[in-house]
Amino acid sequence: MTAYTGEWDRAGVAAYLTDATVPVRLACRTPAGGLWMLSLWYRFDADDERLVCATSADADVVDYLRRDAGVAFEVSTNDPPYRGVRGSGRATITPDEDKTVLRDLLERYLGGTDSSLAERLLAPDRDEVAVRIDPERLYSWDFTERMRGVSGADS
Repeated sequence: MTAYTGEWDRAGVAAYLTDATVPVRLACRTPAGGLWMLSLWYRFDADDERLVCATSADADVVDYLRRDAGVAFEVSTNDPPYRGVRGSGRATITPDEDKTVLRDLLERYLGGTDSSLAERLLAPDRDEVAVRIDPERLYSWDFTERMRGVSGADS
């Protein structure tokens, strides 16, 4: 069961993660025990309370997560007022043979698959995997009130 702390309850966290279209910043461990961080597109599956990402099957992070599934992550705004969700949990790697997850993410972030980037990512010779992040703990924050009057925060 996921533990929720901070500004928002479960519904508030789900609403934020569903609406935010910034990448998730994902941290994990390398096989040598070092720390690794990367950004991935995601969608939030509210029914399963899970973030779902996609990446190349050849990406280093795939090997890292197969060796150690523990992750930390953050989805937050880059401009005032600052707000977001951070947490920790476990990642699971599964094949995305039909690139269903990737197509969903291209729709979410680019509005479709009609771009040179989408064409490259959807190439038949490129193997794709889904990265499913099951949060164990989530913490949310929203600095909207405290940032009133700060440039860019009054939108």
